Amino acid sequence: MPVPNEKPNILLIMADQLTPFMTGCYGNSEVLTPNLDRLTAKGVRFDAAYTPCPLCSPARASMMTGRYASDIGCYDNGSVFSSEEPTFAHCLSASGYDTVLSGKMHFIGSDQLHGFGKRLTTDIYPAEYQLMPRFVDESRHITQSDAWGNAANYNAQTAGARPWSVGINYDEETHFRAREYLYGQAGMNWNDQAVKDPFFLCVSYHHPHDPFHPSSEDWELYEGKNITLPEITREMEENYSTLDKWLNNGFHRSDVFPIKGQKNLYALRRAYSALVSYIDRKVGELLADLEATGLDKNTVVLFTSDHGDMLGEKGMVQKRCFYEWSSRIPLILKRPDEPVPGSTVSTPVSLLDLGPTILDLAGVAIDEGYCPDGHSILPVIQDEETYLEREVISESHGEGVMCPTFMIRRGDYKLTYIHNHERQLFHLPSDPSELHNLAGSVEYSEIESSLLSRLMERFDSDKIEKDFFESLKKRRLIQKALGINKTHWDFQPTFNASKRYHRVNTAVSDES
Repeated sequence: MPVPNEKPNILLIMADQLTPFMTGCYGNSEVLTPNLDRLTAKGVRFDAAYTPCPLCSPARASMMTGRYASDIGCYDNGSVFSSEEPTFAHCLSASGYDTVLSGKMHFIGSDQLHGFGKRLTTDIYPAEYQLMPRFVDESRHITQSDAWGNAANYNAQTAGARPWSVGINYDEETHFRAREYLYGQAGMNWNDQAVKDPFFLCVSYHHPHDPFHPSSEDWELYEGKNITLPEITREMEENYSTLDKWLNNGFHRSDVFPIKGQKNLYALRRAYSALVSYIDRKVGELLADLEATGLDKNTVVLFTSDHGDMLGEKGMVQKRCFYEWSSRIPLILKRPDEPVPGSTVSTPVSLLDLGPTILDLAGVAIDEGYCPDGHSILPVIQDEETYLEREVISESHGEGVMCPTFMIRRGDYKLTYIHNHERQLFHLPSDPSELHNLAGSVEYSEIESSLLSRLMERFDSDKIEKDFFESLKKRRLIQKALGINKTHWDFQPTFNASKRYHRVNTAVSDES
């Protein structure tokens, strides 16, 4: 059994593109997530957790640094995450933690660790500029070749069971390496000894990100089961915001987007549900491993995602917008001997808060070099009343978005601001589907003005837009040179096969 640490171990489990509205622990009784349900019953569920950017790479860079994506220059899925930006992993490593990453983190650039002591797998996406936006000019004109192919994954022709897939292959490797590490920490692998240093292990899966290709086993879980489909009305399409129209047009897939038809919606929701159940099963196996090794007695468990997916809500797919299905994320915290098991927190929190919270859980002071915008959410659990005016901000500027855009949530109200265009204001308790825009109403002018002023004080939209295009010019030149030089930044994990399994110290001596 492992030697107890003075500091707790921390296990962070991440899904990709998982909206909380498609999990049992957040109230969807149709989606089978028994392990997440049990984790929630033993821990704390956050009911208003948001991504700082509804796009993979910027969201994860913001999570690691605790800073807004525009402040660190991570605008899109092809933006370099600078190695000069300290992360909470640097803080943990400097404090004696064994910091380990297994799976996806979508870091762009030559630094593929960002404070982690080691990675157990490579990433599923390239570390270079392949996913960089390709606007024709600063008016953001795009061509057919610049559209995304993602919309092709949201229909009955492509969403469905497969014997195997690249995504499953990646997640299986991610999962195996993580389990191997946990048993090694407990001294239960051949010739391993229990490690005394506390560990931080991040296990980051690709699913339920598209393409939606679950195994037949998970697909059959939903055979004949009721699956609620989103209602899409002409009124919704007529009331699309400027941001909605930009995103819709970016797909250039009129045959499938906006997503239409009950057959397409059913296949999409069934395949997504199956992949959520797949991730849930992985979560259950990791939790069982903690119990089998005794590590559960001193290990904090966190579960979250980088952002959500519209999944046909309002006739939209993917992310990049600020509606709840896209910007909300699941966040569950389970501590050893959890003092408030089964509790919920309705105060808004953000992935920006994750790093400071992990450091708080670890008892590690925030170093002066690490300057997050987020804050520990442990005090929020203890006293929500004190944090009634707590606010979270999300932003999206580079991919499919034609100018800087922001969302701010404070209390029950959420404002979306599209620079030099319109605003949307929603009162979420009375309008959870975000159908009634209150912006411009005299009755709500004070709250609208207050939220907008906060965004104007914090962000310079004109500067962000200018910086974004300067970044694009630089990256285009570097990308050209990388291609000519055949330079790659991808991380390559190495393993000493001579010391694996039963082949440790088995060499025959000269005297035998």
